[in-house]
Amino acid sequence: MYRLLNIELYKLKHSRSSKMLIITYFVLLTSIALIASIKFDIGPVKFHLAEMGIFNFPYIWHFNSYFAAIFKLFLAIVIVSMMSNEYSNKTLKQNLIDGLSKKEFILSKFYTVIVLSVVSTLFLFVVSLILGLIFSSYTELNIIFSDLEYLLAFFVKLVGFFSFCLFLGVLVKRSAFALGFLFVWQFLEGVIFGVLKWYTNAETKAFVMQLLPLNAMSNLIKQPFSRLSAVQTVANQVGENFNFDYAVHWYEILIVIGWTALFIFLSYLLLKKRDL
Repeated sequence: MYRLLNIELYKLKHSRSSKMLIITYFVLLTSIALIASIKFDIGPVKFHLAEMGIFNFPYIWHFNSYFAAIFKLFLAIVIVSMMSNEYSNKTLKQNLIDGLSKKEFILSKFYTVIVLSVVSTLFLFVVSLILGLIFSSYTELNIIFSDLEYLLAFFVKLVGFFSFCLFLGVLVKRSAFALGFLFVWQFLEGVIFGVLKWYTNAETKAFVMQLLPLNAMSNLIKQPFSRLSAVQTVANQVGENFNFDYAVHWYEILIVIGWTALFIFLSYLLLKKRDL
């Protein structure tokens, strides 16, 4: 494992574009802290986002995981480019000539996906912990370390999404087309949603949609905004009642893990059958 991972990290280290994208990604994760500085006064109305409780424990794990997942496209570009460069630079063929099997080649890419996801999750944990200790109204240990399942969901979501991008990189060979196919797939899932909404009942629609890959990944971390007490107070005043299920469910994690395994297997199958 270490040998395979070392090969990929060496390639990333010597890829200027990949390094820039990775640095940009982690800078953007750090920028979550800038949310605390958003404040403005309009007459008697004073708006300070940090004081609305978004950095309170344990809510911060949910909010930051949801917000940080938006930036995953930067690393997705790295994953897709990493694969397309293997074709364009002929390094894939050279690696196989040098004795690397096709299985080991795919595993080396998957190990890189795991490492990037682990580092992202640990980085998010540290940033969230620091922000929470500074701004949270609750600092009891049992409260601080509750709801950490959102970080697990964040990790699984990244691994699943990057594995999908890896599969697209193997399938399409060109990074621009692979990313284009990613957006096309997102559009197709939207079309499926519309068809199901029109022709089936709510239960059937929910069951089918939770099985589609991108939607399954999205379901891991639901929107956190309606959990804010300020939002719920306003909603109650206008007669609305938010009754959302914000929990991370084990079956949702299993669905994404299943897709991850399928994407890696299909990547290996494509590479195995392809004439290089």
